[in-house]
Amino acid sequence: MNSKTLLSVSLLLAVLSVTGAVDYPVTNNAGGTAGGVRFENEIGVVFTQDIAGKATDFIWTTFRETSPEDRKGTTVVGIFIDDMDGVAYTSNDQIHFSARYIGGYTGDLKTEFAGVMYHEMTHVWQWNGNGQTPGGLIEGIADFVRLKAGYAPSHWVKPGEGDRWDQGYDVTARFLDYCEGLMQGFVAELNKKMRTGYSADYFNQLLGKSVDQLWADYKAAFPQT
Repeated sequence: MNSKTLLSVSLLLAVLSVTGAVDYPVTNNAGGTAGGVRFENEIGVVFTQDIAGKATDFIWTTFRETSPEDRKGTTVVGIFIDDMDGVAYTSNDQIHFSARYIGGYTGDLKTEFAGVMYHEMTHVWQWNGNGQTPGGLIEGIADFVRLKAGYAPSHWVKPGEGDRWDQGYDVTARFLDYCEGLMQGFVAELNKKMRTGYSADYFNQLLGKSVDQLWADYKAAFPQT
């Protein structure tokens, strides 16, 4: 390798380091199933990797993580299509989609796939208070990102619905959206605080009210008929 080639490689690595480039290898472990075939025919690797990159950029923007120092140091997010029940799950920077769900979905498959990708990719990048953050809040933040990205399904609860603030998923996402309306960037600041731990008092620190009072205010703002 000559000096010019070495210089080009060094410059490329420097650019990748600055931009926080992430690889998204896709593995279809369910190629012999109806869902695996449908993934190949209707979604595909190129679309999956494109959505994964867009989701990552959107999450970094939503969390206001403008530099690599603000984010997790993940450089590879593996995406797997597996013959399994459920919809999807994320573990150790790997996203697993259910081929059975893909095979049986009757709506706009690409839109649903993209929405699930935004949710699961949020799990890759969000902070979890070193394992102390309630699961309902973790899932609520992931659905909040999906909501803000414009991928909320029609079957989600309406604003004001739900039994408690940490119920998770769409219920908590709607509540967090209400809190975001009280302070722009609230979810980003909440996520930042959860880098090292978790306390329900974070809501009070950011919005001046306890989370229970905020939930009561939220319910009052959207009375159910």
